[in-house]
Amino acid sequence: MSGSAFDFTSSDAQGTAVEPLEIGKFDREKYADYCASLDERCAFFWPASEGVLVCRRFRVPLVFAGLCRDMEMSLKLQLGALHQSMDYPMDIPNFLEPWYGIGAGPSAYGAEYVWNGDLAPATLPVFSSIEEALKHEPGEIEETPAGRHILEMIEYFLEKTGGKIPLSLSDVQSPLDTAAALFDTADFYMAIADEPENVETLLERIAGLTVRFCKKQAALIGSRLVYPGHGFSSSRQFSCMGFSDDNSIMLSPEIHRDICASSMIRFGRAFGGFAFHSCGNWSMRTGMIRNLEGLRMVDGAFTGGTDPSPNPAQPFVDAFAGTGITVNARMVGSPGEVIEKTGELKKPGVKLIAVTYCASAEEQKIVYNTIHS
Repeated sequence: MSGSAFDFTSSDAQGTAVEPLEIGKFDREKYADYCASLDERCAFFWPASEGVLVCRRFRVPLVFAGLCRDMEMSLKLQLGALHQSMDYPMDIPNFLEPWYGIGAGPSAYGAEYVWNGDLAPATLPVFSSIEEALKHEPGEIEETPAGRHILEMIEYFLEKTGGKIPLSLSDVQSPLDTAAALFDTADFYMAIADEPENVETLLERIAGLTVRFCKKQAALIGSRLVYPGHGFSSSRQFSCMGFSDDNSIMLSPEIHRDICASSMIRFGRAFGGFAFHSCGNWSMRTGMIRNLEGLRMVDGAFTGGTDPSPNPAQPFVDAFAGTGITVNARMVGSPGEVIEKTGELKKPGVKLIAVTYCASAEEQKIVYNTIHS
């Protein structure tokens, strides 16, 4: 079967178009009961050594773009997605997210959000050298404009939903991704080559900042908190906090381990483990990632419709079978392609979540029933 091709004309290849739903029209009691029924499956799956669950991910493109400034509209669109999602057979419910860009960490070092039209917020480099960054005393993320907005979004979402709907933290970036945003790209990667010890020190400091802000969010969310959050299939029955580490594909597995491992492990220790995500094909570092203390879940794209450089299945089977580490496999594509790719991943000893983006509830039913058969 020929695989799907990445749609470069789409602003969000994994997005689902939904209609906003007025907050007062969302049946939060019904959705809370729906989540509770699926949580039973999640609770059985999480401690198991192998198995498979299916999640139909509802990602609303506008929520992850410039509209994130409008917390009311963000919530209405996400409620529309949750309402629609109940028609699609799955094992893991969707959740709300107070998404407000990926610059919260850099903002602690003085980076400010730059808004270009309806695009997601960006930040500009702050420092010209690692030494300059190490001399700078960052503030707490919660004290920055970005940090305050995220906390206000959490409070707003909880208030408007009566605290009954599952909610994740805002998008968490790895220490590496946060550090990379503080410098011109060439300067940062030259520093990794020339001053690896100083870069590692900076990553450790960023890990501490990130942990403290994540705990601040978690304390606000309380019992509604789902793990690992953001792009991972998430549940209140799961444990470990997720982060994105997209800059990792710019480094060799050995350099990535030597520079970044300690800060990733520090982050994971604060939350009972961590979940790892990178865009692109990161299969060459599965062995290194597998051996990091505290790893509980990995996430990747496995079809060409999901990412222009998807992961092959076999390295993930080889690395994670028999480990109890969950593989969260995102697969944009036809029902046949998703079923075929799931078959490549669903081998003895593999603990798998098949993440689908089926266009209709009928297609989702075919995929769901076939995978579970």
